[in-house]
Amino acid sequence: MNVRAKLSLLAPCVLLAACSSVKTPAPVVVAPPPSSAVEIPVPMLPPPAASVPVVPPPAPVVPARISEAEARALAGRLLPAGIRDRDGWRDEMVTAFGALKIPYSKEHFCAAIAVIEQESSWQADPVVPGLPGMVWAGIEKKASPVPMALVKAALLKPSRDGRSYKARIDSLRTEREVSELFDELSGEARRLSLPVGMGNPVRTGGPMQVSVAFAEAQLSAWPHYPYPRAGSVRAEVFTRRGGLYFGIANLLQYPVNYSEMKYRFADFNAGRYSSRNAAFQQLVSRLSGRALSSDGDLLSYRGAQALPSETQFALEAMGSRLGLSRDAIARDLRQEKFAAFAQTELYRRVYALADVQGLRAPREAMPQIALKSPKITRKLTTEWFAGRVDGRYRTCLQRVP
Repeated sequence: MNVRAKLSLLAPCVLLAACSSVKTPAPVVVAPPPSSAVEIPVPMLPPPAASVPVVPPPAPVVPARISEAEARALAGRLLPAGIRDRDGWRDEMVTAFGALKIPYSKEHFCAAIAVIEQESSWQADPVVPGLPGMVWAGIEKKASPVPMALVKAALLKPSRDGRSYKARIDSLRTEREVSELFDELSGEARRLSLPVGMGNPVRTGGPMQVSVAFAEAQLSAWPHYPYPRAGSVRAEVFTRRGGLYFGIANLLQYPVNYSEMKYRFADFNAGRYSSRNAAFQQLVSRLSGRALSSDGDLLSYRGAQALPSETQFALEAMGSRLGLSRDAIARDLRQEKFAAFAQTELYRRVYALADVQGLRAPREAMPQIALKSPKITRKLTTEWFAGRVDGRYRTCLQRVP
């Protein structure tokens, strides 16, 4: 399951994005790392009696930073029993945390472990059942109205490994194999006289099913990749080390104030800050009296283009109550994929209006998104995904009381 995306069925392997939503992917945003993943509240003490000396409240307890060696020992204890090459998984996970400057902690390690278990069951390049049929169905849809007989005849020509392209498609097992095949086909389409554009359709991959687009943006914004890289970023995503590095960055390397880790898991599936934005949408719906989707997208997206949304129209109708112009509302909504949105006038005034009206106004909520993919055969949602991962997370925490 991956990063939220409105998967285009015109590309053969859109098919392959595990548990992706049907929404169009918003622009990838890479934020600086959080100072800590666990918010520790400071208790509010009652004022002392006049006869009692004033004693300042205790400072919040901040976990001591641990060394890399201690981190490896902790991560090793948290990994589940029975996985192959435990030391390799442990070392590459700890290396990712160090390079991303994410503090070593039980909570952080368990969050990553829970997502890995859910997405790949500890397989660096997980097998996808029925993959050849999915790819052929996508090719047929893309090629229409050209008869598939002509397409398959073109794909009978030998590929670089000696097998025909058709034989390779018929034996596909993993997303990495699909990605490599279409990388080759994209350069050979003219020679093969193929009637379809053969751009690489694979959008996600690796043990955490991270988006290739996210990985490319991450490396541009945070160029601290800890391994020598000879090939493309796409190729690194399909390795264990790269899949862990980019997946952990997507999960943890951005600041939030969520009360529970499950909202990060929802964001991992639906997009960064989706849980915060879904709560905002629900509040706008109550204040405006309009039925709004709480999918975590405050704008509508067509590719990388942000367009006005029903949420924006509802806010514009409330403009006089908020004391904001249409331009000011549109300006602040463009911050929706950043931590800074919570500091905008729009965000503050919406919650201030809720306070005036005596409305309970949570700052986090589960995005309501149905997950659709050829790999999904039953009704699943982002809330289901977050719940499953959160259960694995809590099990992991119990391994080190």
